[in-house]
Parts: sequence; C-alpha cells; structure tokens
Amino acid sequence: MTAAPTSSPPGLPLVLDLTDRLVVAVGGGPVAARRVKAFLAEGARVRVVAPYLCEDLRDLVHEGDVAWHVRDYAGPADLAGAWLVHTATGDKQVDAAVAADADSLRIWCVNAGAAATTRASVPARAHVDTPDGTVTVAVHAGGDPGLGRTLRDGVEQALASGALDLRRTRPRTTQAGQARGWVALVGGGPGADGLLTARGHELLRSADVVVVDRLAPRDVVDRLPDSVVVIDVGKTPGHHPIPQERINEILVEQARLGRAVVRLKGGDPYVLGRGGEERLACEAAGVPVEVVPGVTSAVSVPAAAGIPVTHRGLARGFTVVTGHEELASVPAGGDHTLVLLMGVARLHETAALLVRHGRAADTPVAIVERGWTPGQRTTTGTLATIADRAALRGVESPAVIVVGEVVRLSPEWDAA
Repeated sequence: MTAAPTSSPPGLPLVLDLTDRLVVAVGGGPVAARRVKAFLAEGARVRVVAPYLCEDLRDLVHEGDVAWHVRDYAGPADLAGAWLVHTATGDKQVDAAVAADADSLRIWCVNAGAAATTRASVPARAHVDTPDGTVTVAVHAGGDPGLGRTLRDGVEQALASGALDLRRTRPRTTQAGQARGWVALVGGGPGADGLLTARGHELLRSADVVVVDRLAPRDVVDRLPDSVVVIDVGKTPGHHPIPQERINEILVEQARLGRAVVRLKGGDPYVLGRGGEERLACEAAGVPVEVVPGVTSAVSVPAAAGIPVTHRGLARGFTVVTGHEELASVPAGGDHTLVLLMGVARLHETAALLVRHGRAADTPVAIVERGWTPGQRTTTGTLATIADRAALRGVESPAVIVVGEVVRLSPEWDAA
C-alpha cells in the first residue's frame, strides 16, 4: 500500500530580468496601471492594448514610457514579440482568450482576473533596503492575494525592526571575485539606546565588525551577537591607547577582508569626533563609506538637564569646543552660549581663562555628567565657583559643560 501524495500549490517561484524585454499588457484600468509601473521599474518595454486608459496609464503614454494600441484585444498578433503577457480587462472571457493565446504561443501570461487558475502570477512584493543592497521579498499564497500581502507586510516589518538578522552568510565579493566590504561611521548619540537613529540600528544589525568608542551606547554593543567582532578603541582624557592613525587603518583592513564594519561613535561623527579623517582614509583606500549622523551630545546632554543652548532673549547662538581648545576667539557676550566637551580635567584653568577674555565671573555654568543615563547628575555654579563645586562633588568625565545665561533655565540652577 502506498501513501497518497501530499498536495502542494503548483508553481515554481522565479525572478525574471525584464530589462529591455517586451511585456504586453491587455487592459487599461487601475490594475493594469499598477502592473505596468512595476514592469517599467524592472526595465521592461511595455505595450498596452486597450480602447481606453485610466489616468495613470495615460500619463505614462504621454511621458513616452508606454506604447498604446488604441483598440480592443484582436488576437495572437497583439502578443507578437512579448516575453510576458498581463491581462486585466475586467471581462473574464477576454482575459481567458488572451491567456489561451499566450499559452499557444508559449508565452507566460498573468491573468489578474483568475488568480487561482492563472498560469503565472505576480506575488506580493516589497523591496527592503539593507547595507548590502536591496532585498526583494515576494510572497505567493496560492491564489489568495490578501494573504500574500499580509505575509509580505509581516516579513517586511520583521526586517525593518531587526527581528531578522541581516548579516550575510556568504562573503562579500566584487564581480572580479575580490573581497568587498564597507565602512559606516555611525553617530551613537549621547548614550541612550532610543536616541540612536533607525539607520544606525539597521547598520549594526548587518555588521560583522564594530569598532567602538568609549562614549558609544554600550547597551547596543552588549546586545550584539557573539559572532560580531567588537574592537574597543576607546579613549579617555590624556590616555589614547590606539592612535587615530591606527583606527583609520583598522577600518580599512577589516573592510578589505570583505567585512561590514560599523565605526560606532558617541554623539555625531562630525562634531569633534574625527569622523572626517576616518571618511577620508576610507575613500583614499577605495573602501565604500557611509556617514550616519548622530544626536550630538553638545546639544542633547544640556537638553537632558533642561538647558537649551539657545533661547529667545538669552542666547542667540552657541559655540562647541573641547576643553583643550584655545578659548580666546570664542564670543564672550552674554547672549552666546559656550559648550565644552572633554573639559573637566582643566576646568579651573578654563574658567579663569574665560574670565580673562571677557566673560563675567558670575556667568552661570552647568556640568552635566553621564547625560541620558540613570547616573545623570548636574552641578551648577558660576565661572568663579564652578571649579571648586565640581571638585567638592567629585565631578568626572564624561561630562558636558555649559557656560551662559541659558543655564538659569535648568531646574537645578543654584548659584548660591
């Protein structure tokens, strides 16, 4: 006794390259318009046979993208030279005749009005961008277009949300067979997971290697799969174990091995983060590089403490420098905010220098430590008192220092 064979939906999913191939579309309504647009997007030449056209198809004809035969379907001659036929006239008898003629000519035909019996069908599709290119998701649900769309949307959402791992399972290579990787300079924002951009998350989901800074969002790094190589090049004030030139070399070396490399930095790559040097190094080596902006800590960390860097009537502009910069050229007016990064170690010297160059000794100052983390703390004072207050409270890096009248807007402002 033999078991009865299990039934399965007929059909072999294929991907067709329609570039410069003729597709004949019979029918001029909205269904035909949607399909014609899809065929054109794939590079096909399209001929439409219909006595009338909907507005979208008329626009395509007017733009010269589509050839229009202005009449009813006349028979097999209308299909001459076609590689693919699509019929959607709204008349079942006409659609069936088109499908039969195409079958006799050995041309695949999509009969939109007979999804359950058509010899060929167009699946529910979605194009999802990944760091390695566009991935096409196509779902065929055995003649149930609604179910196909539901499944397609679910897969698309899973890809977009990170529920599916986008890391490649085959090495990246060029057409010549050489290893081909890429580098993305990703701004991680001030440290909170939710302030890393959607594009940043997407690239991290595709990364083989993550080169990470000390101020990059650590929760994101901790959640990376074990298969991802994490290279820590973190710098602390006065201690740079890996010089910038070597970091540039690491990015290029890893990409040349065919790996997807994310350089995850705190804040924004281009705001005092030496991201420009890293981009130029990659470009000089012929390595594809993308720069993803981040929420800069120079603005977002003061905001976390209730301090806007500009405010009507208090500050019309702001300047961002490191604590190691020469401050003589920074505007000293009371309507200009100064934001210092990496300035805790030389705070006493910096405060005195600002007073010497024209800032009032009673100018408000705030130091925001570990912004956007559970350990965030704000210390306030004036240029005359802030260094002593910081020493008394044991202020440490990472911290952002804000100098200017806008500090008075902080809920924690206390000049006493």
